[in-house]
Amino acid sequence: VQLVESGGGLVQAGGSLRLSCATSGFRFGAFAIGWFRQIPGKEREGVSCISPSGGYTVYADSVKGRFTISRDNSKKSVLLQMDNLKPDDTAVYYCTANLGYPDHVICSQYEYETWGQGTQVTVSS
Repeated sequence: VQLVESGGGLVQAGGSLRLSCATSGFRFGAFAIGWFRQIPGKEREGVSCISPSGGYTVYADSVKGRFTISRDNSKKSVLLQMDNLKPDDTAVYYCTANLGYPDHVICSQYEYETWGQGTQVTVSS
């Protein structure tokens, strides 16, 4: 199982970034995918998660209306479009996967076992 994040970088407040998670080694269409973020000294926080079919999504309150998660099962990839970025969005962003449910999605780090290496997002004020 492999998850590789890309698309992080430095952006000014109000700007946009699009993170991508490329996957391999598992039956992608059966797995929920999540984006989490972490800053040093704090617990990993769920940003957004998507069900295997893409029909169910969950967003943290802090990103609702600004971030959009989507998946392309034919390409085995997940995108996180991040708009109107704020300095508080600065963190390392991780992609994660776990066998999912057909009718809902859980966005807790304790639900997921396999993680990517992370990509740094820095938002300057």
